[in-house]
Amino acid sequence: MKTAISIPDDVFTDAEDLAKRLSKSRSELYSRAVREYVARHSPDQITEALDTLCEDEPADGAFASAAARRTLGRSEW
Repeated sequence: MKTAISIPDDVFTDAEDLAKRLSKSRSELYSRAVREYVARHSPDQITEALDTLCEDEPADGAFASAAARRTLGRSEW
């Protein structure tokens, strides 16, 4: 999809320099940047990514217990 946006000159220049350095088109650079920004601000995608990361690792009860103790120790009651 084509779209038109307005950005500050300095951001445009920085993006152009980065695209050249990475050998990417301007469109690809902006598309990847927006995709990453959306992912960082979507709680469901963050949870899904963490679930995917953790599903391959065996549960470690000792680690979970130690992490819970540290978290509770920092919490106000």
